[in-house]
Amino acid sequence: MPISFLVAKIILFILCLNNLHVASASTDTIRRGDQPMNSLQTLVSANGLFELGFFSPGQSGKNNIYLGIWYKNISVEHKTVVWVANREYPMKGSNISNCLYYISRDGNLEISDGIGRPYALTSQRMSTNTSATLLDTGNLVLRDIRNSIVELWQSFDYPSDHFLPGMKLGFDSRIGKNWSLISWNNSEDPALGFYSTLLDSSLEFLVMRGSQKYWSGGRWNGKSFGLLFDIGLNSYISDDNVIYFTYSPRDKSLISRIVLDPSGSFRQFLWSKKLKEWVVMWSLPTQRCDINGLCRVFGICNINSSPMCQCSEGFEPSLPVNWSLNDWSQGCVRRTSLECRGKDRFTMLKNVKFPTGSESSKQSWSGHTCELDCINDCSCSAYAHTYDNQCFSWKGDLLGVEQLESGGMDLFIKVAANEEEKLIHESQGRRQLSLILALPIILTMLILIFIVFFVWRRKLKQRGKKKTGQDLLSCDFNSTREATKTKSSNVKNIVSGGPGGSWEVELPQFSLESITISTDNFSDANKLGQGGFGPVYKGTILNGQNVAIKRLSRGSGQGMEELRNEATLIAKLQHRNLVRLLGCCIEGEEKILIYEYMPNKSLDFFLFDPTKRSVLDWDKRIHIIQGISQGLVYLHEHSRMRIIHRDLKASNVLLDNQMNAKISDFGMARIFGGNKSQANTNRIVGTYGYMSPEYAMEGLFSIKSDVFSFGILLLEILSGERNAGFRLSDSSNLIEHAWKLWKSERGLELMDQTLGDSFPTSKALRCINVGLLCVQEQAVERPTMSDILIMLSNETKALQSPKQPAFCPRSTSEDSRVNNPTVLSVNDVTVSSVEGR
Repeated sequence: MPISFLVAKIILFILCLNNLHVASASTDTIRRGDQPMNSLQTLVSANGLFELGFFSPGQSGKNNIYLGIWYKNISVEHKTVVWVANREYPMKGSNISNCLYYISRDGNLEISDGIGRPYALTSQRMSTNTSATLLDTGNLVLRDIRNSIVELWQSFDYPSDHFLPGMKLGFDSRIGKNWSLISWNNSEDPALGFYSTLLDSSLEFLVMRGSQKYWSGGRWNGKSFGLLFDIGLNSYISDDNVIYFTYSPRDKSLISRIVLDPSGSFRQFLWSKKLKEWVVMWSLPTQRCDINGLCRVFGICNINSSPMCQCSEGFEPSLPVNWSLNDWSQGCVRRTSLECRGKDRFTMLKNVKFPTGSESSKQSWSGHTCELDCINDCSCSAYAHTYDNQCFSWKGDLLGVEQLESGGMDLFIKVAANEEEKLIHESQGRRQLSLILALPIILTMLILIFIVFFVWRRKLKQRGKKKTGQDLLSCDFNSTREATKTKSSNVKNIVSGGPGGSWEVELPQFSLESITISTDNFSDANKLGQGGFGPVYKGTILNGQNVAIKRLSRGSGQGMEELRNEATLIAKLQHRNLVRLLGCCIEGEEKILIYEYMPNKSLDFFLFDPTKRSVLDWDKRIHIIQGISQGLVYLHEHSRMRIIHRDLKASNVLLDNQMNAKISDFGMARIFGGNKSQANTNRIVGTYGYMSPEYAMEGLFSIKSDVFSFGILLLEILSGERNAGFRLSDSSNLIEHAWKLWKSERGLELMDQTLGDSFPTSKALRCINVGLLCVQEQAVERPTMSDILIMLSNETKALQSPKQPAFCPRSTSEDSRVNNPTVLSVNDVTVSSVEGR
């Protein structure tokens, strides 16, 4: 074989491959003059989302061939056709391989069958330079090549059964155009089905069965249709001539479709890439009563009744046998014919959804006028009168009556006068039967109520005969603490009054007389302090022991709430760094709590007094800091309930005779259950200077609120200075002063001068570091109390550098909102200042 001949064959083979590649390459556009596209050639949108070509659906055996648009990347077994060009004129009995589609000489889109018969799909006056392009929206558009901006024709103006993003549903009265969906005849036949959509002039979205209303999606309310599910970002256009709505999906990466299926249901599907199938997102109608006229003439549909369809009062089933088989197709008939001489009456049906077929309303008619108009009109079968004095009437057979559980309107259905008398007699008979059946039940209930009341009164008298409470003077809270607890801890005191109503406390109860004697009649000499709840007194019992008596001031609404909170909360807590509640007294208007006495009063008694500050040497301060942190760890993590104190400050840290710190005053504390870690409030309580910024400004509190207060307290213990009212430098508060010293590496200058050089430098700097970590602006940056306890006790643990602290209360940052709290307005701020005791 000559070499030249071999080379020629190779070149010819390459050219054939190239031609084959060109023929099979996908395109999104065909133009006038292009070769016709056959059944093996399709138009594919630019990004490969949709495809246009020939198809023959299902196994119907009709051998019909259609030109349609479907999703390109959906598998063949789930092939979903969204638009059909020739659903009314399928090509029959043709070999699909011989079918063609193309742009005709006059610029229209045409198809031809296997024997060359053409079918015009568009019949517009087109340019002779026309192109057809399949867009990524699924829209097939015809354009003039010389002016591609102008769309001469588009498939979106002729929807099939699918509502795609960007399509319109509505009408244009100027050109007589109606954009509506028409269902397939069945799942394998794209021919026109029984159901179609309609957006009428009253802006109601309807699905029609032929010319009859099938169900309603509700009226347009400015954002959506009442009963139509949220399908995306809806847009609604309305003027004197054009009314339509369209939509676009929120997530355009998802493949979704809305279809009017052959059963008349309106559904949205989402393609699941994981399941590789369509998933139904929603379907309408959701209940059978939404179907118009389900119960037929004079039938009432109620989804909550059984059977679902009932006849109106004065009517009976047309075919009782069929009705018993849930076949309501023949509806109901009157038991008695109307007289039509103004003698007929009405029976009222409440909570009715507005039935179809009403006459136009009459404005400014009274209910009586509306009733007379219907009585005097022989064709009127029912009327309704609205609150704005509109009168609606229905003539002939009443259809589509649906009774709702609540809401709706009152519908008055006309019945014969003697039928009304029958209804009255029947109603009275039912009422008498109900009374006969209910009478034994009522008598039994009355007897039970009498027995319960008798037992309650007897117990109340027995309780009144008992001693009001124990003698406080005879108790020994040291040697017999457990005995006292065993003897009295099961006493449940019901306290009435105050803004919170009744509440229950399980505590030892002591008599008011013994408390009055122990405090020398609540003398000023025994007064330890004063708070928002009332005064605190020192009481002395017979063995010489002292107790602290907290007495609620009369008329103190805030104190009552705090007292109740403290009595119900602290009684359940047991920890060596929490003050112990010993008992209570509830007599008449007196509400009193009894605590263990702290001889060294409160921390602020020593810390902020220049003459007493020296008592708190370095070891005592560290011991106090450790005690406070251990008490908070117990409240936050180890108690039976997670508790946030909300008012931690120097005056609420009491010191016993060995200078052990004990956290007190739980009147503002809150209990968190389960995994809950934060909450918010409208009522801000606490003390400025100790409140975290997110709590002071937004009412948001959590365990990190207590951490912030602990940080302030730690810096105060180290410096001996108050945060609020700080005056030693140009800083506005102690936090700012400490931060400036820390940033300039002069942290040790913060230390109380009365300590001299008695403290280890590394330990002091570690404490300052921890304090600044606690007061960081962002709540999420602050450590937990268990972390703080480790930081303070383990000097080898590396510490993070603190970030910008909160110099003053202001809006919490984004980090504090990570956990999605609901921010409420601050209605009032209560400043609590309780003296040490």
